[in-house]
Amino acid sequence: MTLLEQINEDMKEAMKSRESFKLNVIRMLKGAIQLEKINKKEDLTDDEIISVVNKQIKMRKDSIQEFSKANREDLVKQNEEEIKILTKYMPPQLSEEEVNKIIDEAFTSINPTSMKDMGKIMKEISPKLNGRADMGKVNVIVKSKLES
Repeated sequence: MTLLEQINEDMKEAMKSRESFKLNVIRMLKGAIQLEKINKKEDLTDDEIISVVNKQIKMRKDSIQEFSKANREDLVKQNEEEIKILTKYMPPQLSEEEVNKIIDEAFTSINPTSMKDMGKIMKEISPKLNGRADMGKVNVIVKSKLES
């Protein structure tokens, strides 16, 4: 079953069980997927759908930070619930050791000499880590390894 089929099945289940909150989140996700499909002018692969889900989660995390600053706990809680629903469509997250191993393999194959090689390394590891690790943390790890 593809990821899109899974999302459609979950949407049907949410409709049947009258879970309006979950249904709204899945509909927003489907809308974002549909928009990406229109932009690409072709059907999306599971990896591309994972990227869309990842963007949706990132948007909600950013919103949580803003709502926390404004003391809007109700909206923080709502966004956290939305993230829980969206996380179901993400692949299992890699452990820190697994992420470091992939980064080390990229360093071995590319053999970077300066910070200018950061793009090459990120290009090498991004497809392997997409949706499976927090790319912000990965970026920090790569920078620290390049500086040392």
